[in-house]
Amino acid sequence: MISPHTTSIVFPVQPTQIAQVIPFAQLLQRRGSGRLWLGQSLGVETHHVFAALAGAGIRIPFGTSVALAGLRHPYDAAVQARSVAQLSGLPFVAGIGPGGEGFQRMVRSAPMPKPVTVSSQYITTMRELIESRVGADTDGLEHSTHGALPLMDAPPVELGLGVLRPAMARAAGRVADVAITWLTPPRFIEEALVPALEQGATQAERPVPRVATVVHVAVRRPGRDIEAIAHSAAYAHLGSPHYTDMLRQAGVPADPADTKGGAALLVSSGTFVAGTPEEIADGLDQYRAAGVGEVILNVCGVYTALGMGAAMTDMQQILAAVDGRRA
Repeated sequence: MISPHTTSIVFPVQPTQIAQVIPFAQLLQRRGSGRLWLGQSLGVETHHVFAALAGAGIRIPFGTSVALAGLRHPYDAAVQARSVAQLSGLPFVAGIGPGGEGFQRMVRSAPMPKPVTVSSQYITTMRELIESRVGADTDGLEHSTHGALPLMDAPPVELGLGVLRPAMARAAGRVADVAITWLTPPRFIEEALVPALEQGATQAERPVPRVATVVHVAVRRPGRDIEAIAHSAAYAHLGSPHYTDMLRQAGVPADPADTKGGAALLVSSGTFVAGTPEEIADGLDQYRAAGVGEVILNVCGVYTALGMGAAMTDMQQILAAVDGRRA
């Protein structure tokens, strides 16, 4: 399993070829620690990417941050998750989220009325299918499941929920192994999300989930416009009502109508971590001090603005700085 205070990587875009992902996976394999995460890809599908990497002989742990629940029944989600664990030979994190209202309207007749409840039911069903010989027998708000998976001796699957605000954090505390956060400032994690996770776990009399946080990063270099890079990385989230609501709750007054202003606020607040590699390592330590066990580096802004080579250089230098202080 992933140890405390791990630094991992998220592949920063939706891949269209496996060759895009291989350098990031090989970097982790050479390093010997960390997990490769992918969000929901509508290009080459996320679980297929992991299967291809495993088939190419890359032996590293994988995780979804997050797969969108509206694309598949929880039975299929359980099959996909267990398959990746089996093919990789390592524990897999199946991170699940409902997506925003715009996505929900793409795949259903109306936005999900109770996303927190539906998400909780979804991963509870997945857990019953993956961990129980008798499977699931449940009728939820969105899905009914009556059956079991074929028995298979596979590595463990950890179940994660995408968490932005306290209500989902409490739900994660009740049912998840991992709380996966994006764009969440360290102070908000410490003061709002971790207490909510603890509350949910106490209610359910179970262990508190660990926190894995995706953090946008970029090395400051001559000629780089960090605010433009931050906008390139996060403009979609900065235009999303549920992300900007979370940021406002965290004291970052983002307005979905002003994504460039929001990007500037991400940089000034330290939510988008920029600087020298050593300064970035310092910024990541603030996340660890706030209760984050697994920091997930995201070089999306550099990748989309300046290309893969620049993104890989940043990633290598940041990891070297992080690993140097833990040697």
